[in-house]
Amino acid sequence: KPQPQPQQGGGESRRRFEGASMSVEPVDPKPRQGQGPRPLRAADPVDPNAALEAPLTVLRGVGPETAKDFERLGLSTLGDLLHYYPRRYDNYARMKTINRLQYGEECTLIATVSDMRERKFKGNRTMLQVTLTDGTGTVEVTEFNPYRKQLLTPGRQVVVSGKVDQYLGRLTIKPREWEKLDVELLNTGRIVPVYGLTEGLYQRGLRNLTAQVANFWARRQNDPLPAEIVSRAALMNYGEALAQIHFPDNETKLADAQHRLAFDELFALQIGVLRQRRDWQTTPAQPLTIPDAGLEAFLSSLPYPLTGAQKRVVGEIRADLAASTPMNRLLQGDVGSGKTVVALLAAAAVNEVGKQAALMAPTEILARQHFERIEPLAREAGMKVALLTGRDKAAERRATLEGLDAGDIDIVVGTHALVQDNVAFRDLALAIVDEQHRFGVHQRLALGEKGEAVDVLVMTATPIPRTLVLTYFGDMDVSNLREKPAGRQKIDTRAAPLERIDDVVAGLQRAIASGARAYWVCPLVAENEELDVAAAQDRFEDLQKHFGARVGLVHGQMKGKEKDAAMLAFQRGETQVLVATTVIEVGVDVPEATIIVIEHAERFGLAQLHQLRGRVGRGAQQSSCILLYKGPLGETAKARISILRESDDGFRLAEEDLKLRGEGEILGTRQSGLPGFRLADLSVHGVLLKLAREDVDAVLETDEALTSERGRALRLLLYLFERDEAVKLLRAG
Repeated sequence: KPQPQPQQGGGESRRRFEGASMSVEPVDPKPRQGQGPRPLRAADPVDPNAALEAPLTVLRGVGPETAKDFERLGLSTLGDLLHYYPRRYDNYARMKTINRLQYGEECTLIATVSDMRERKFKGNRTMLQVTLTDGTGTVEVTEFNPYRKQLLTPGRQVVVSGKVDQYLGRLTIKPREWEKLDVELLNTGRIVPVYGLTEGLYQRGLRNLTAQVANFWARRQNDPLPAEIVSRAALMNYGEALAQIHFPDNETKLADAQHRLAFDELFALQIGVLRQRRDWQTTPAQPLTIPDAGLEAFLSSLPYPLTGAQKRVVGEIRADLAASTPMNRLLQGDVGSGKTVVALLAAAAVNEVGKQAALMAPTEILARQHFERIEPLAREAGMKVALLTGRDKAAERRATLEGLDAGDIDIVVGTHALVQDNVAFRDLALAIVDEQHRFGVHQRLALGEKGEAVDVLVMTATPIPRTLVLTYFGDMDVSNLREKPAGRQKIDTRAAPLERIDDVVAGLQRAIASGARAYWVCPLVAENEELDVAAAQDRFEDLQKHFGARVGLVHGQMKGKEKDAAMLAFQRGETQVLVATTVIEVGVDVPEATIIVIEHAERFGLAQLHQLRGRVGRGAQQSSCILLYKGPLGETAKARISILRESDDGFRLAEEDLKLRGEGEILGTRQSGLPGFRLADLSVHGVLLKLAREDVDAVLETDEALTSERGRALRLLLYLFERDEAVKLLRAG
């Protein structure tokens, strides 16, 4: 289940769920007629997988109200709880004696309560002043939870975990967890799981319930992976991994459990990816053999020669078009590598045989820019190109729709407006999706469904690390454009603290006076005091004091016409400084712009900084990028800026970004509809991906539909890690 963000709970729910009566044990999910439920014994002949389908209410202490709390986390059965993995761990395993306590450290202490005094305050607040001793010394602990009173009676041995603090020169402990010494320690004295919560649920109670289910059922689970795969990959036993992921014996066992379950997650994902690959590889398509003469004539009409990399990729695309199965290719290229020209050549190729092409971009700015680049070149070659966005006037839109339906329009460029129901093509053969990870999954698929066995070319200007390509785009063939056109110069990249902003503005004044154009990028549109980040609106007003009407402003909250007007004024040179948010990150092309200032650079990702930097250096003049940061810089931000200054290779920067930020931040999985990981971390477990892919390939070679006994066991992983689309494909195929 998705791991939710913690929320604060209410006092009544806390008393209901965190009380001392929460000693629970699993009970028979099918009570006998006329009798209450009895505890389920390990010797009972019950299928462990089937038993986990029992509702959480079979656990003592989980009534209808508590069950509703669990439902908010997506948990309704014992199996859901068993597979609800901790989001982090606190290590309280290192026991200390009082005489070895050090200020500021986290510790776990076994001691005897020698004294406990209760103090009352206004507002019905209670404070417990507890004195603990262990034979090596005495320490005071202040507890503000009055429900601890029953536990902290003088003479009782307890275990306390918390942070060592000081008061009036004496060491104290800020308690986080308490337990009796005479019970199994779930919350102290060990590596303790920390789960995502919702209102009404608390760590102590959730640990108690999870421990009962994990201890009773985890090691009895059947292993969904074949024994030969477990052995070859040297994986921990599945049941043992389920037990250790919740309550690890030590750090080594925890790492082994995470390693095993991460492999399972990657294995499940690769079943879906490779099954989809096999699915489209067996889909029949009409081969499109492109005559050389027509394509050569179009190439000769271009105002510049293709790079070697562009020629290679065009050859790969032509081979795909000529195949009897649909093309499904990912084209990724560094900033300025010429992806748009390759896309136009692909569109021209299908047009040579009387077919239509569509190019879908994530924003109107980018769609219009693609149109403005493509239209003159296509017109020169006798092709008709149209633009379709959500802002078209009714008459324009009607004419475009009629032209597409009649086949009069050869290439259409647009936004997600292209996938609306009333958009129909006479014969769509090629769907090109630009910056596809910015679209929802259904929008991407919908464009390809506008024709019969449509060839699909997906483009991204943000190079994707190889492990992420295998993970999220493993069903696609991949082409890389690493070569940049001749004449592109390396951008001079410098970093400076925000305190030197006046010097930067002064330097900008000198450059503007000589006719230069510059971007000034801010992370937010409106002031946010909590984040202390400069706002584009405020920076715009500040720079107006220096540059007057020569400053423009563009951000995502502006109306489309306002954004277009601001960009057009900058392109024409009517404004020389454009203050912007990251709406200019991808695709914006003003060759005359030679300076970009990125304010609060420490708040941007490495790949994003590289994309922003790529807005300059697109002409013949030397360009510069100034990274303004707020110090002191953390280690990650320092590494990010240092790497950016060293390299302009987007593919290398993408790999470094993965190490620094992780896959979720790079691809924006929540926004794009891509599945996020629950356990796997590609920066740590990336080495497992190739292994999982090879094993899945071997399994699908002999049991593509997973209908054998072993295949049916593997389907369990698809459900556990929510790869349900793959299950649907298996059922359909």
